[in-house]
Amino acid sequence: MLSCFSKVKKGPIIEVFAMMRAYLEDKEPKKVDLGAGTYRTNEGKPWVFPVVRKTEIKIASDDTINHEYLPVLGNDAFTKAAVGLLLGENSAAIAEKRAIGIQTLSGTGALRIGAQFLRVILDRRVAYYSNPTWENHHKVFLDAGFETLRSYRYWDQEKRKIDFEGLLADLEAAPEGAVIILHACAHNPTGYDPTQEQWKQIADVMERKKLYPFLDSAYQGFASGDPGKDAWAVRYFVDRGFELFVAQSFAKNFGLYCERVGNLTVVQRNAASSEAVASQFTLLVRGMYSNPPAFGSRIVATILNTPELRKEWMECIETMSGRIIKMRKALFERLTELQTPGTWDHIVSQIGMFSYTGLNEKQVRVLIDEFHIYLLKSGRINMCGLNENNVDYVAQAIHTAVTKA
Repeated sequence: MLSCFSKVKKGPIIEVFAMMRAYLEDKEPKKVDLGAGTYRTNEGKPWVFPVVRKTEIKIASDDTINHEYLPVLGNDAFTKAAVGLLLGENSAAIAEKRAIGIQTLSGTGALRIGAQFLRVILDRRVAYYSNPTWENHHKVFLDAGFETLRSYRYWDQEKRKIDFEGLLADLEAAPEGAVIILHACAHNPTGYDPTQEQWKQIADVMERKKLYPFLDSAYQGFASGDPGKDAWAVRYFVDRGFELFVAQSFAKNFGLYCERVGNLTVVQRNAASSEAVASQFTLLVRGMYSNPPAFGSRIVATILNTPELRKEWMECIETMSGRIIKMRKALFERLTELQTPGTWDHIVSQIGMFSYTGLNEKQVRVLIDEFHIYLLKSGRINMCGLNENNVDYVAQAIHTAVTKA
């Protein structure tokens, strides 16, 4: 008897996970992983924040904590702390009870549950994301039922900077009510963010065109080492009076990749709608995964709500962002010393985990095939994969690839 699964076609490969597997299977001692979006120490190792390790031991040792279900919308201590971190403790939206948080399955889950609400409850059908963007944005909104997905111009490959005129023109052309996905800071994959003045112009267009902002905040604190600075765009939009969603991930800025800790911050015009909004999110979550996991949210809540632990966390994110900045400078200097063709100023102008190098697919293949340096075909590299032991090797490999391909 023929299996009901016999007609199932194999799905397309997810590039970043295929690359991670290829790296792990590679036996070359000099291999370098510049693809996966995770932090690495100068020794090339994963890093569990000391404050996170201390906190998880404390939680695990607390006999008063059990394994009962969390509420459908999550750990209240966590969601309040997450919203406070994002909007600032003196936020008028928080004081006026116009901002609520929903605990989610990391940032991806926040995007998905937010997209589902916009499609099912608010009947939004059109969404825009930057070109380029994190590749999962398209799939998340498509799977949530959005009927029209378009991109707005963002990156000028030739000039290696934001195509701001193209960006504004595409927003001007967007239909009223369209959802606009914006990267709150440390744009993935380019590493280039709008200036504060450019953010104001983006807000002007979106307000006039009645477009709906959905900000993706995956790197707050991780980008610059200053959570307030990294949240500037979000806070500006809120202060301007926008109603909006913000997807927050605590994978990068707490190193909690596998714990899937996220929050969806919802900012409304007034508090009167909060109860109804929360009730609809409750139904959506109930139909998807019923309620979120507890452990990661307890770690984040404990750290953010305990002043001495929060101070230690701030030191951790400063360490990470500082090392990334140092590696940007080192790679730029090596390429400059080698007189590698082209301009490389963008490497030190960008911010956050990623750099859009400008390397083309042929040059990327040279790096992978000849030097065992793994990166995405777009030329995006994770700066955390660089360290004092391999930056010279990587710079020489890039120089060879650029002059050869």
